[in-house]
Amino acid sequence: MSSPTQRTLAHLRAAGYPLVQVVERWNPFAKVRQDLFGIIDVVAVCPDIVGVQATSASNVAARIAKITESEALPILRKAGIRVLVHGWAKRKGRWTLREVYIS
Repeated sequence: MSSPTQRTLAHLRAAGYPLVQVVERWNPFAKVRQDLFGIIDVVAVCPDIVGVQATSASNVAARIAKITESEALPILRKAGIRVLVHGWAKRKGRWTLREVYIS
């Protein structure tokens, strides 16, 4: 089974983004995963710049709340960076995507 991040990478590449990179990192000292600016797991570039928080469908609401409360969101908006939440769920044997546009 692939992770939500791996599914998001594949989806963005298939959607035509030639540059897609995971920007979430494991911090071994704190023993936690750290997102870029506290809210982004994946960045995709061209034709625009998109930051994506990848998660399971059941966690979409929590991720939306986390992002909208972030001090980084207004700065990302001002820079023209789109922020999305990708919520993945398996339905009828297939992975389905719920994409929520935040910025």
